[in-house]
Amino acid sequence: MTSTRRNSSPDPELSRKLSRRGMLGVAAGATAAALLGATAPTAAAHGKGHGRPVLPPGRLGIQLYSLRDKVSTLGFAPVFAELEKYGYDEIEYAGYTQGSAGAITLAQLRRLARDHGLRAIGSHVGYYDDGDPGAYTFAQNLTKVLDDAQALGLKHIGTASGPWRYGSTVDGWKRCAEEFNEYGAAAKARGMKFYQHNHAEEFSFATDHPNVRLYDVLLAETDPDLVYLEMDIYWAYAGQFRFSKRVDGTPAPFDPLRYVLKQPDRYPLFHVKDGDRDETTRDGYRMVDVGDGDIDYQRFISAVTRTHGGRLDHHWQTEHDTPADSLSFARRSSAYLHSLREKDC
Repeated sequence: MTSTRRNSSPDPELSRKLSRRGMLGVAAGATAAALLGATAPTAAAHGKGHGRPVLPPGRLGIQLYSLRDKVSTLGFAPVFAELEKYGYDEIEYAGYTQGSAGAITLAQLRRLARDHGLRAIGSHVGYYDDGDPGAYTFAQNLTKVLDDAQALGLKHIGTASGPWRYGSTVDGWKRCAEEFNEYGAAAKARGMKFYQHNHAEEFSFATDHPNVRLYDVLLAETDPDLVYLEMDIYWAYAGQFRFSKRVDGTPAPFDPLRYVLKQPDRYPLFHVKDGDRDETTRDGYRMVDVGDGDIDYQRFISAVTRTHGGRLDHHWQTEHDTPADSLSFARRSSAYLHSLREKDC
């Protein structure tokens, strides 16, 4: 059997799982096609119509990593006060101190968020650090991670680390999926959902089977009742730009939105960050404030919220990795997303 033949059928069990998971989304896929057609981009894609707000009420959050400079210099209280003024409903933690000015306990942090009308919806924690058995990660300190999440009243607890612990092979990602299932089961036992947040590289191909997209391995090998996804929409579109061809140059197109619409229940959380299209850059985009770029959020959010239960089941967290002015980013992004309206019939 040749290497090409092995690459075309790398793993019968994985193929079966991919097929089965795909069949679970057949009905959703038909709906997805209709939703995509109904929300196809137009010249007025970013316009402000007069219909129902695109953004569901009570579902706008922000990843606090975007505000790390202000948290470290001002503390959580002034930052939360600003977010309350800007119309935010939720926050997602990136650590529970972020170098905050002044010590703060988890109980104080929970009360402070509540006092400003903010729900803590999730948190990013490291996946592993094999060099430090005492590291604050899922792999090294699962019980402590979940204890802290419970203390804060979180409904979701996840990681922004990709499943690279054992390399970029199919078997390596299967091993990570097994560990994710374990973390998901432990989180579920406490009434929480475990999730993984993507960057662009998750959409690349396995080094041993270059026709297999690694993100598909993650979806197929994790239990959908235990492991959820937080799609970072910007990085998913960067992945689309970078990995719509296999290593040998053959086409392998994909649409980030279709992933969601096939299995919307697996995506409770989203990162909403924007980018100016620039094909001269590695990722195909330059990150900008939400509303200043080319990602069509009127289309994307509308399509997701039109799925069954979609206006209640999903949470939208604005983010910018390196904003020029983090509070201005938070204010402008909220104003833009609140301004979006469903297209007039």
